Order: sequence, then structure tokens, then C-alpha cells
Amino acid sequence: MSKYNLNVNGKVQSVDVEPDTPLLWALRDTLNLVGTKYGCGIGACGACTVHIDGQPARSCQMPVASVGKHKITTIEGLDARAMHPLQQAWQELDVPQCGYCQSGQIMSACALLKQTPRPTDAQIDDAMAGNLCRCATYVRIRAGIHRAAEIASATTTGKGKK
Repeated sequence: MSKYNLNVNGKVQSVDVEPDTPLLWALRDTLNLVGTKYGCGIGACGACTVHIDGQPARSCQMPVASVGKHKITTIEGLDARAMHPLQQAWQELDVPQCGYCQSGQIMSACALLKQTPRPTDAQIDDAMAGNLCRCATYVRIRAGIHRAAEIASATTTGKGKK
């Protein structure tokens, strides 16, 4: 076992785990941040998506020893009140069906909206291609991303709620 100091959601937290422990398990089992889900274990489904320095990353494939001082953001770290524009849109449009994959979907969508504030359907489809939804709510996910872009735009112009 080794001790690692991880910068998670703006706080440095220590975990005592094996160096090859996937970040996913350090987050879920050691830090009790259970919003990030285990899906496939091979990085193909996107359920375990977190941000590393603002970029989406599959936490099931990332050994804790490789994280270093990078900033990790989980679904719990997007907004303390769960009022991030994506979280608002997801609730407003009732996007999830079972909800299992949705934290990974939101984390990937968040990275997209940071890079492309008003994405087209094609840009959304491209950015979200690595996130699988067993319930096939892809149309609602796309609508949620468009709605989140509207909420974010209204918030920055002073017309939205925050």
C-alpha cells in the first residue's frame, strides 16, 4: 500500500491504496464519492468518466499512481448544489431512464460545452460517442445538452437562474 494525495473536487485528500488501483475504486471505495459508476472496466462505456484537469478521462483505466497533482473533478464536484446547467437540464427534461450512466454522460457533456458552448447535433454525437446508455436515451441526452447550452448562455447574459 502507498499513500497518494489526490486533488479531488478542489480538496486534497489522501488515499492509501496499491499503486495500480484504478482511480475509480479510490474515488468510490476510499473517498466514498459514489457518483462515478463502474460500467465495463475496460474504458469502453464511459460510466466512470471524470475530469482530469478539465478533460474527460476514464477513471477505471487510470491507476492512482499516474494521477500525480492533476485536478480531478467528479460529478459531485460540478456544483455543490447540483445546479450546474447540465444538471438543471437533465432534471427539467427528465433525461435519464435508469440513470446509471448519467454521471459519465454529464461529465463528457460538460467537457464538450466548455470547449463548444453551442454545439451542433453532429458535435454532440461526436463528443458523446464514447458514452454508452443501456436505455438508449441518446435523443434525450442530446436535447439535454442543447438545453444546458441555453441555460448557460442565459446565465452568462443575466437572463437565467443560478
